[in-house]
Amino acid sequence: MRRSIYLIFVVLGIAFSGYAQDHISAKKIIVDASGNGDFRSIQAALNSIPDQAAGLRVIFIRKGIYNEQVFIEKSNVVLEGEDMEHTILRWSCARDVWRCDHPDDWGVATLNLKGNDIMIRDLTIANSYGFDNLGDKTVLCNADSATHKRTISRMGHQMALRSFSTTRLRVIHCILKAFGGDTVSPWNVAAGLFYFKDCVMEGGVDFYCPRGWAYAEHCVFKADNGPACIWHDGSVDPDSKTVLKDCSFTGYDGFKLGRYHRDAQFYLIHCHFAANMADQDIYLVPTTNVIQWGRRIYYYDCHKEGGEYGWYANNLDRAPGAPDPAKIDAAWVFKGKWDPL
Repeated sequence: MRRSIYLIFVVLGIAFSGYAQDHISAKKIIVDASGNGDFRSIQAALNSIPDQAAGLRVIFIRKGIYNEQVFIEKSNVVLEGEDMEHTILRWSCARDVWRCDHPDDWGVATLNLKGNDIMIRDLTIANSYGFDNLGDKTVLCNADSATHKRTISRMGHQMALRSFSTTRLRVIHCILKAFGGDTVSPWNVAAGLFYFKDCVMEGGVDFYCPRGWAYAEHCVFKADNGPACIWHDGSVDPDSKTVLKDCSFTGYDGFKLGRYHRDAQFYLIHCHFAANMADQDIYLVPTTNVIQWGRRIYYYDCHKEGGEYGWYANNLDRAPGAPDPAKIDAAWVFKGKWDPL
C-alpha cells in the first residue's frame, strides 16, 4: 500500500520528502456527504481536530458536492479530495455583499485560511456567485449609510480561496474558479510562501493575485472577463516575487496578461499564451502608491499561438543577479525559507 501511494506521488511530480512521508502515515478523517464517513461536512471534520498538533492532520473528502464555506484556523492540515473534478467545495458569495454586514474579509471566500502549513489537493473550489447571478442585483447594505443599498456586479470580487496570515500553503492538482475577480487570493505580503502545481484557475480581474512569494508551475489560467489575469504585491520585501513556470493562459478575445499597482516582481518562464491574448504587456495601473523598486517584469522562452509579440522577449539578464532559467524553481523562489517538495 505504501509503495502504491509513493508511486502516485512520483507521477504527480511530488518528491517523497519528510512532508510526503508524514502525509502517508497520518490517520485520515473521512468526509462523505452521503454519510458513509466520519463526517458529512468538511467544516465538521476540521472542527473535530485539536487546535495544535505536531504532525499532519489529513481530511480525505470523498466525491460529491459540498455546499459550505470552510474556515481553517488550524495548522498542519491537509484537505485531500478523492477526485479533482468530482470532489467539489462550492459556495456563492460576492465580496461586496459580504462587506455590507461584516467588518473584514474573514468569510468572504469559499475557502478561508489563517493557519500555516496547509495543503489542498485534488479538489474543485468554486465561488459560484457570478455563475449563479447573470446580471447586476441590488441588495440591502448596512455599510451604505446613505441609501442602505448596494448594486452588486456579477464581475465583482468573488474569492474561491482567500488567505490571511497563512504561510507555507501548497495547492496541488486543484480547480479554483469564480466568474469575478480575485478568485485565488493568497495574501500575506510580509511572510507569505505559496506553492501551486497542476492547477486550473479561472475568473475575472486579477484572478490570481498573490502577495508575498508565490511559485506556480504547470498551471492553466482562464480569463472569463476583466482587464488582467495575474497581479502581485511584493511591496514589503524587494526579494518577494511571483514566478509562473510552464503555465498557459487562455480566455475571452482580447484578454490581458497582468497588471500591478503596488511594487511587484513577475517572472514568467516557458509560458504559453493563446492566440487571442491582447498585445499588452503586464502594466502599471495609475496609482498614488510609490513604486519603490521600479518595473520588475521578466520573461524567458514564452510563446504565443498565431505569432509572437515583442514585449515578452527574453530579458532575464536584466533581473537581479541575472538568474539562470534552468535554476529558477521553487527552491530558488523561497531561498531556504521553505521546501514545498
